[in-house]
Amino acid sequence: MSEKQPSFLDASIPLIVLVILLSASVYLFGDNSSYGPNQIALFMATAVAVVIGLKNGYRWAVIEKAMVKGISLSLGAVLILLSVGALIGTWMLSGTVPTLIYYGLQLLNPSWFFAASCLLCGIVAMSIGSSWTTAATIGVALIGVAQGLGLSPAITAGAIVSGAYFGDKISPLSETTNLAPAVAGSDLFDHIRHMLWTTVPSFAIALILFTIIGFSTDVTADFDRINEISNVLQQNFSINFTALIPLFVLLAMAVKKVPAFPTVFIGALLGAVWAVLFQQDLMAKLVEQDISYALASLKLIWHIFHAGFTIDTGNASLNDLLSGGGMASMLNTIWLVFCAMMFGATIEKIGLLRKFVQSILFFAKSTGSLITSTIATCFVTNVLTADQYMSIVMPGRMFKEEYERRNLAPVNLSRTLEDGGTITSPLIPWNTCGAYMHSVLQVSPLDYAVYAFFNLINPVLAIIYAYCGIKILRLTPPDSVAKDLAAKD
Repeated sequence: MSEKQPSFLDASIPLIVLVILLSASVYLFGDNSSYGPNQIALFMATAVAVVIGLKNGYRWAVIEKAMVKGISLSLGAVLILLSVGALIGTWMLSGTVPTLIYYGLQLLNPSWFFAASCLLCGIVAMSIGSSWTTAATIGVALIGVAQGLGLSPAITAGAIVSGAYFGDKISPLSETTNLAPAVAGSDLFDHIRHMLWTTVPSFAIALILFTIIGFSTDVTADFDRINEISNVLQQNFSINFTALIPLFVLLAMAVKKVPAFPTVFIGALLGAVWAVLFQQDLMAKLVEQDISYALASLKLIWHIFHAGFTIDTGNASLNDLLSGGGMASMLNTIWLVFCAMMFGATIEKIGLLRKFVQSILFFAKSTGSLITSTIATCFVTNVLTADQYMSIVMPGRMFKEEYERRNLAPVNLSRTLEDGGTITSPLIPWNTCGAYMHSVLQVSPLDYAVYAFFNLINPVLAIIYAYCGIKILRLTPPDSVAKDLAAKD
């Protein structure tokens, strides 16, 4: 039996099943939906897609191979996730995160906290080109500061995600910022300059909204609680600027474009070394006393790498604040990523997503509707394939010819891929980016998404620009002639 293209009904069924199951998962399990129920929903939706593929003539061996390949594409992210788990644990033990929390409590004004958090994460992410690294370092500390100030973790996480993805989006060091123009056929720096027209106004609006929230809500700091946390930090950790050196080393490596996995893992190792050198009093309390100090220290650090850091301060809420990390803490996220990639690979292989795009192009008559359709397709790809890179590559491949046919410059497509793909990925709980942010910040995307103002505003502003014809660049006649000549050659 030969393979045949799916009908629109074929393409719709797995998506409808997935939406129903994920909605039921959130309704029945709430914040715990990402700890198993969502994975089951993705498994069941994959099974439905497989049945449709078999009906259309695809052999099981072909579908299975696509699943394995899809999962393999996420292994780079898995290595980073495991390293981040180890880094959080050792940076707790080394005093790096507690020191950031301590100074944050002393310096950040509650009224400006959300806007300052967003701006700080934006600057760091732009400098290093990584939203993930920014969230795992500065973001973790800011969540701790927010808890110390008695501020909303959901709003704080929204500010962190907004800033991290703003900086990531316009940084020439970012993988997605390089990937989008490569797919669309535009120049990197032309792409970045063109993105500024939608990105900077969106970020400015987000900062204004965070400022309004900070000054309009009751964010009066509880100085007794701040003093309590500060005292606990000083009693249990050696608080000084030396503890921040692992952070500066990690940021320097990221700026030098050292790949993310070795950068984060080296940061975790450096945290372990710093703990031994500068947190000796804490180490002495935590290590086993019936073996030598050197051997006990090795065993403790080994344990923290896989199980994370825990401490008993005598205050249960502060124990939660100052504990966390470990590679084992990332295993649920990895499970979610594998399930999502399996589903995405299946629907791509049997042509379900392509069928949607073909149907969309039938209705996209104007430039505004074409760009809107591209953004919607990027978002849907983020939902279905659960991968940020797929949301850039697949729509980019599918729409590139149509943009050229309509005489639209490649920077329009590359900007739209980022406006619709890059920044919507952390809003989806089962997407690799959403799952990662949940694991690192300990706040569900379902809670922070409504406060990730930059990520929400940017696609809307891009659509408004498209329908109003603002900064929509056309190919000049010489470019069109050159493309025709190149095609003939």
